[in-house]
Amino acid sequence: MIPSSLPLRADLRGEEPYGAPQLDVPVCLNVNENPYAPSPEVIDAIVQHVRDISGTLNRYPDREHIELRKALSRYLTQESHVDLPVECLWAANGSNEIMLQLFQAFGGPGTTALGFAPTYSMYPEYARDAFTGWQTVERNDDFTLNRERAVKAIEDIGPSIVLATSPNNPTGTPLSMEDTLELLAACERTQVAGAASGVHPILVVDEAYIEFRSADVPSATTLIAEHPHLAVSRTMSKAFAYAGARLGYLAASQGIIDAVRIVRMPYHLSAVTQAVALAALEHADEQLAQVAHLRQTREETKQWLESLQVHGNPIRVADSQSNFLFFGTFPDREFVFNELLKRGVLIRDVGPTGWLRVCMGTDEEMERFRDAFREVLALL
Repeated sequence: MIPSSLPLRADLRGEEPYGAPQLDVPVCLNVNENPYAPSPEVIDAIVQHVRDISGTLNRYPDREHIELRKALSRYLTQESHVDLPVECLWAANGSNEIMLQLFQAFGGPGTTALGFAPTYSMYPEYARDAFTGWQTVERNDDFTLNRERAVKAIEDIGPSIVLATSPNNPTGTPLSMEDTLELLAACERTQVAGAASGVHPILVVDEAYIEFRSADVPSATTLIAEHPHLAVSRTMSKAFAYAGARLGYLAASQGIIDAVRIVRMPYHLSAVTQAVALAALEHADEQLAQVAHLRQTREETKQWLESLQVHGNPIRVADSQSNFLFFGTFPDREFVFNELLKRGVLIRDVGPTGWLRVCMGTDEEMERFRDAFREVLALL
């Protein structure tokens, strides 16, 4: 409860803090984590790295986190086959902070950010917090990008930021390279509304779940060298099994990175965070060891869901390149959500009415989900 006597910003009145439910239930499949804990070898490396820097905690950390940026560069070379120098990389406390920094640097009063709905529900909050307008263009019925509508909106609105998610959250839908190039072309020829002549939008591609994509799907990071208005946000919270470490990073032209450095808080990335991230990056293969299995679980779960019906209608499941599935539609999704919760299974009621999202868990957790869901379907 915020007392009315406090001088709260007018645009924050009536707002609630963002966050998925944090409930103590046996099976949590609602926040898209990797369900497999770090290996003992990785844990030992974390402990050693933190021990090594503990004697320096009386000093501020490297505010430019150079060693971490070098490690991220090596990782992207391995994972996405792209060579980016340190000057084209940046890290922060989760991709949430990366996104907020981008909005702080490129948004502001009189500017607009453009997204493609349905999409991540935090985006309008970043815009709000950076005093930036927020507009969306509806996706196609299958949740793919509608290129024609997207390009027209960029040209008509003249946003300073165009924000696309690949794979998309909450739907899991990937953004094709053709889509990305179309958006880039529109940004590169469009004038930002109200800005000086020659100022064009940046395209931000949020690749929080990119490691779950099929092996033949390239990352947008491969386009950065030729497109200085492209920024690609990533995280170690999802496939990397490091949600508790809070480490996100940005790949972009040096110009975009230098702009973000202006708005970052002093020493925003603690020495402990940097040490923990370095430990994980040194063991990237171990950290990503379960990704292939989670992909397989996703495909098997998709087939299983599509074999079921609600009131005689097959369940729809959006094509996903992530570690979650978006499925529906249900006349009363809150009933389904709550009945699953009664059975100890927590998923997410997010996105368009009638749809639900489930994250891939361990084999045991997915069996619990299937058993509970069958019981709930029998009640509909």
